[in-house]
Amino acid sequence: MENVRIGIIGGSGLYDMADVTDRNEVSLTTPFGDPSGPYVTGTLRGRRVVFLARHGAGHRLSPSELNYRANIYGMKMLGVEYVLSASAVGSLKEEYKPLDIVIPDQFLDRTKGRISTFFGNGLVAHVGFAHPFCRVLSGIAHDSGVKAGATIHEGGTYVCMEGPQFSTLAESRIYRSWGMDIIGMTNLQEAKLAREAEICYSTIALVTDYDCWHPDHDSVTIEMIVANLVQNAKTAQQIIAGAVENLPFDRTCECATALKYALITRPDAIPAQTRKDLAPLVGKYLQAMP
Repeated sequence: MENVRIGIIGGSGLYDMADVTDRNEVSLTTPFGDPSGPYVTGTLRGRRVVFLARHGAGHRLSPSELNYRANIYGMKMLGVEYVLSASAVGSLKEEYKPLDIVIPDQFLDRTKGRISTFFGNGLVAHVGFAHPFCRVLSGIAHDSGVKAGATIHEGGTYVCMEGPQFSTLAESRIYRSWGMDIIGMTNLQEAKLAREAEICYSTIALVTDYDCWHPDHDSVTIEMIVANLVQNAKTAQQIIAGAVENLPFDRTCECATALKYALITRPDAIPAQTRKDLAPLVGKYLQAMP
């Protein structure tokens, strides 16, 4: 199986990377089940990459149905060290207009009951998550957006809600009063699992419309949102391709060694099956333990 260091996860509207050549589909199964679909490996701007459509072929999986663990574990199996994701979001601030891009640096969790960790089943680990996005990778994505001519905003908090319904007006107003910036339904679990897998993770948040707090929200039609999704997807492909040109980098960020001091369970107490299932993540650390 080919070892590919750069991963791309496409969200709503971004179901493919048109400029990827030398394509090959790789179907994987993981200890956590099947990913959203086959991974597509190929070449982008001279770099080997792997692409995954987050919601599956035909956008058939809702945010709550996604097998986040399998998606990220599959990336780890392929040797991925960097994941650039793209996702559609609503804006919670007047200055973040439809078709703008945001590179967030924080999360607020409003999901319910989603599995957000590889650990458990006899192995406890607590990784640091104060800075949930890789700051180096996010900087590269931001610079690529500037070069692409996008209206791009650096930093901001992404509210990750459960969905699939959108916010009530009361919820939207509360998020604004808290100073939140954008709202979406998918990225938090990816970021948590990527950190546990010691993968650098950043997202390119594509603003499709204002959340329902905005006085003009009721005049927004599905057709308008779809048109923005299509336009955003083109911009996202440019930004991702530009960022890929600047990868890989020397990984001195906290992402690369997130598990170094995170494993709490005594090695001889870890069940054999759990040790086997998580070997791609923790094997190097367990071998080093007395």
